[in-house]
Amino acid sequence: MQFQNELLLVLSVALCFGGLLVMFRMFGKTGVFAWTVLETITANIEVLMLVKAFGMEMTLGNTLFASSFLATDILSELYGKKEADKGVWLGIASTLLFIIISLTWQLYIPSENDISAPQIRAVFAVTPRVMCASLIAYFASEFFDVWLYHRIWNATTNRCNNSTRFLWLRNNVATLSAQFVNTVVFTLLAFWGMYTAGTFVSIIVSTYAIYVITSFLDTPFLYLARHIGGRFLKPGATRQAVPTL
Repeated sequence: MQFQNELLLVLSVALCFGGLLVMFRMFGKTGVFAWTVLETITANIEVLMLVKAFGMEMTLGNTLFASSFLATDILSELYGKKEADKGVWLGIASTLLFIIISLTWQLYIPSENDISAPQIRAVFAVTPRVMCASLIAYFASEFFDVWLYHRIWNATTNRCNNSTRFLWLRNNVATLSAQFVNTVVFTLLAFWGMYTAGTFVSIIVSTYAIYVITSFLDTPFLYLARHIGGRFLKPGATRQAVPTL
């Protein structure tokens, strides 16, 4: 089917961002934390696939990774820097545990009737490198995102004496900057030496291009999350004060 990959990528944006909001709507802050665990594990498996879409070669997992920035921004906006940092640490812990668990799969001796071990081993033989690269990139970019988000929030709040304004600014500037860090660090560590130079550059360009698009697309979802979040916060406990750095 022509444009099948492009259609699936567009649908994945709606699924990832919408799925995060559904989890938030149903379970509040706990739902955001649960999504963080889900996306960090799933994205690190999905990123092993290389596809062509929109005239470029790209890895999958980009929209799932993009939703992680939306998750931390939701936590920052509604619950503060401490909870956003907790979400990042939860993603790091999930990745570490999955690396350890997936490595143990390589140690088992399959039964003579087994039909899946070769395929699983072929897929997850590359996973430790990819997931270690993802872990480092995730650590650097997510904490940078939270830090920059609150720096911008402080600056606009002090200037306008209103902490609810300029949500679009702190969301997009922090997310785009952090996604650039994530793209460069992850691609260098995960795929250096695995592809030709042309494919390697194409992966960086296409990945960040998708991140630029998803960054602008996630802004309405963040506004909607702030609206939804009002029901989870006690009266008088809404995030109005200048965040503590």
